[in-house]
Amino acid sequence: MISSESLSGVATFVAVARSASFTHASDVLGISKSAVGKAIARLEERLGVKLFHRTTRRLSLTADGEAFYAVCATALDDIGEAESNLGLRQAEPAGRLRVDMPAAFGRRVVLPVLLDIAERYPALQLTLTFTDRLIDLVEEGVDLAIRFGPLEDSADLVARKLTSHRWVICATPGYLERFGVPRTLDDVAAHRCILGHRRGQPLSWHMDVSMREDGMASRFMPPATYQIGDADAMVDATLAGFGLCQMPLALFRRHIEAGRLVTVLDEYTARTIDVHAVWPRAVHLRPKVRHVVDALLALGREGKLDTDFG
Repeated sequence: MISSESLSGVATFVAVARSASFTHASDVLGISKSAVGKAIARLEERLGVKLFHRTTRRLSLTADGEAFYAVCATALDDIGEAESNLGLRQAEPAGRLRVDMPAAFGRRVVLPVLLDIAERYPALQLTLTFTDRLIDLVEEGVDLAIRFGPLEDSADLVARKLTSHRWVICATPGYLERFGVPRTLDDVAAHRCILGHRRGQPLSWHMDVSMREDGMASRFMPPATYQIGDADAMVDATLAGFGLCQMPLALFRRHIEAGRLVTVLDEYTARTIDVHAVWPRAVHLRPKVRHVVDALLALGREGKLDTDFG
């Protein structure tokens, strides 16, 4: 158990680190500048390290100070958030929630859900990023991520399945009239294809596991005519008639229903890929994360995460 002595001076230290000034920290804390200096001196003596570089013109954290600040600032923020969620506000999400999502799916499917939640709970603050690359949630300070496909095992992460999506291959009617409708994967070699692009490489297509004798998931690399690192731009290129493209059905559905796109090779893309909510493991799941995950799970059960709202 942490002793009261261990906590002594921590709030003062964080205030000084954030303001880089004893004077400003004293104003924030409502105590004298001398009291701030003495609290920092006692903390450094107890820890046995110097936390700040001090000059007549500048105050900055040492390497030990940086490491200590990273832990203390997060802990104090968590305590403040816990206090704000007690009592009548206990059931309501509050504080800053950092969410990372795949670009197009995040913007078109998840973003409307998050904005609806934020409208109902004004104490919830959102930081949203849209990336198609895999990130380290802990290192990037992300509270919640939405991910497609199988997940790597990690003792530091928790995942819940939200829904499953079928990935389909589409093209415009005009493109198919010009280049023909592919009937087999061998036919694709004669076509122009629009592929995702990540870490300097084109991304292969997801194919039906039933097409392999060993029952394992299969990948197929079509001609990488156009390599695009943004999923929204891939959809736009497909609609412009540049070639065949594979994306989650949710991103193509309204265009298919409107006749702007046509699916091909459906027998090769009959299976689905899971979509997960992923967050760093903690002893207690924060109310803001729990509420958003529960809302997404409910919408997934209702099939509302399968629709492009764009």
